[in-house]
Amino acid sequence: MERVIAYIDGFNLYHGLKDSGWKWGYWLDLPKLIENLLKPNQRLIKTKYFTSIVSFPNSKHKRQNTYLEALMTLPNLEQYYGHFLSHQKECPHCHRVFYHTGEKMTDVNIAMHIFLDAMNNNFDNGLLVSADSDLGNIVDLAQKEFFKKITVAFPPKRNSKLLKAKASGYIHIGRTEVSKSLLPDKVTKPNGFVLRKPGPWK
Repeated sequence: MERVIAYIDGFNLYHGLKDSGWKWGYWLDLPKLIENLLKPNQRLIKTKYFTSIVSFPNSKHKRQNTYLEALMTLPNLEQYYGHFLSHQKECPHCHRVFYHTGEKMTDVNIAMHIFLDAMNNNFDNGLLVSADSDLGNIVDLAQKEFFKKITVAFPPKRNSKLLKAKASGYIHIGRTEVSKSLLPDKVTKPNGFVLRKPGPWK
């Protein structure tokens, strides 16, 4: 059996679902999604989820926190966090000052984990869920230096010619895979606390 570790670019996946209008798909069981993408000769070893904590608005922060807590109940899933950076921008026309926020560190964290796992022979095929072309170099390196396969799974409404050219293979995540991979509406934590799928996501 081919050993698979999945590396999920959380915000790339989120924005793909958002652009598709699939808010119901935000409540994803990530390991189940990966299982639904695997071939019969593949075995999922671990799922690694990379994201950043949304601090505002508060309603969005609460929904994300509920989801992250639900993910913590799943076996063989690890979460890794980047961060957001805000900087001021001024409109050249009206001179109004506003804050622009960008998510940082996710691509670096993913690249680091693929490198270490490939170097330590932890997988045979790395399944990268992202369309971020900045990850092209690590896709190249893992294959050429460590002789590993890297398959790219493009989130809905996402694509990258560069990753297609560099990867061992690629697939597209569609509505069917998402709809078959949802968490139950209620998820119970080990301490008995019940987490409920946020209303706007139903």
